[in-house]
Amino acid sequence: MRFLRRPGLTVALLFAYTTGMYIYFFPRNTEMSDTEKWLIVAASYVMLLVLWLVLRRRERLRREREDEMNR
Repeated sequence: MRFLRRPGLTVALLFAYTTGMYIYFFPRNTEMSDTEKWLIVAASYVMLLVLWLVLRRRERLRREREDEMNR
């Protein structure tokens, strides 16, 4: 089994935390409409996706830079 690298682990932990908060707090929140709640959920997951892509790109660039230095 392949272990998650740092970006994957970070995003996975943030995903689990975000999902847990939504499951726990959203049913209790009566001040917001359902549309607002789902827009916030969608925006949070989009931000997590963007974070994952940026961290993957940074890792790839770092790996390429290390490969060039080793040559």
